[in-house]
Amino acid sequence: MNTAPFQLGQLPALSRSTADRNESLRADAERLLARWPAARVLLLDRRGRTPVPERAAREPRGEPVPLATRKAIDFGEHPPGNAAFLGQWQDTDYWFLPGEAGEDAETVSIPGGWGGWQDAPASEGEVWVDLRGHGSMLDDASAGLLTTAEALRNWHWRARFCSRCGGESELGQFGWVSVCGRCGKEEYPRTDPAVICLVHDDLGTNGEHVLLARQPVWPPKRYSVLAGFVEAGESLEGCVEREIREEVGVDVGDIRYLGSQPWPFPRSIMLGFAARAQAGASLRPADGEIEEALWVPRDEVRAAFAGKHRNLLLPGASSIAHVMLRAWAEANR
Repeated sequence: MNTAPFQLGQLPALSRSTADRNESLRADAERLLARWPAARVLLLDRRGRTPVPERAAREPRGEPVPLATRKAIDFGEHPPGNAAFLGQWQDTDYWFLPGEAGEDAETVSIPGGWGGWQDAPASEGEVWVDLRGHGSMLDDASAGLLTTAEALRNWHWRARFCSRCGGESELGQFGWVSVCGRCGKEEYPRTDPAVICLVHDDLGTNGEHVLLARQPVWPPKRYSVLAGFVEAGESLEGCVEREIREEVGVDVGDIRYLGSQPWPFPRSIMLGFAARAQAGASLRPADGEIEEALWVPRDEVRAAFAGKHRNLLLPGASSIAHVMLRAWAEANR
């Protein structure tokens, strides 16, 4: 029986989106202003956290969780100057505004990414969660809206000054352009391409071992696949080859594209690939970048996903790395 090369078994969590974000919508000021009173607002605090129903965050049951948005009219008859339009979903406009949990919020411990726990503010039946640790538990519409809001939040913070003359900039087009008050230069939200590659050995179609590594700043037992930014004048495939060689000293071939996911931390798009390397290839971790690298057999990856591996913590469900590794683990050799 011929085995097909593995593919992503599901859409990466942060690639899910249902809102219509057509540029013509945010360019129609008259329409947006007229619909503002009936719109909904997503709040993000300084750490990129937004409110969701508290019980859903404390006791995840696998059911899609909605965002706890606010009525736009509660923020005034017109959009505040720092409001950003996110898109339209089911005839409702959605916006993003900075906001905080409030002084009366208590700190609670909730399940987070990588199988751990994290502290979060809670108040009035809501708990504030971040995209990285909890994006996968959101429903499709909420995941897309929060991903866009986080990307804009990060860009707004970095777009305060002009890249040409250093003058102060102001936001326009409802959060989607910054205009320098001194020279008039316009700038738009940027996305930096980065590759992330699952490397397996060349035993059979999908290999028997996968290459995992951990960064020095990560806690013990945490591993993932390798990733890196695309350099100027470099193709995506060339970046895959270079990054794997630089980080662990391994040559790869049969590079193929799997899928992509926005990763707004602060402004990346992760482009997922798979590649093959010689079975048992020696690994030489790059000093200062990779703390440890190892070849891991498929049954150990499966055990880690089942929570039965004591020494292997894999990426949380919000990342494309999680989807890539799960798809490989479930594939036949």
